[in-house]
Amino acid sequence: MLFVLWGIFALAACSGADHKKSAMETRAEMPAEPAGKVVKTDAEWKTLLKPEQFRILREAGTEPPNGDVYQEFKRQGKGTYHCAGCGALLFSSDQKFDSGCGWPSFYDPVKADNVVMKMDTSGGRTRVEVTCAKCGGHLGHVFEGEGFKTPTDKRYCINGGGLKFVPAKEK
Repeated sequence: MLFVLWGIFALAACSGADHKKSAMETRAEMPAEPAGKVVKTDAEWKTLLKPEQFRILREAGTEPPNGDVYQEFKRQGKGTYHCAGCGALLFSSDQKFDSGCGWPSFYDPVKADNVVMKMDTSGGRTRVEVTCAKCGGHLGHVFEGEGFKTPTDKRYCINGGGLKFVPAKEK
């Protein structure tokens, strides 16, 4: 039954209509860093987030692999990645790498205090979920020991739809 549900999800997630909604948000300026915890009701989050952002951040959704968001991520140059929910600084292009998994990958957060890791046993397997420490938004998962030639041997597999990209200012 789980495989049937996963197949239905995969087909729905890869449909053209849903696929176009998941593009990563880009901002010209750095968002304000939240001073403390950001607490909102689902109704408040729904007014602030796009539907795909809400599904990812508030409902622990996953965007389709190798989609528009990932293709956009691969083309992005220097810059920083922030939580699309609250603006917390999470990752930098300096720690970005192409793992070939179909989702944005980083080997370390740029601001470790802004990410929280916790065990996730959903979907019949055990993984380590990555969430935003400021607003609790689901970002993705982190995997260790996969043999990538990075300084940490970790792969933060992150949903790009839950991020805001801020390109670095040209000097």
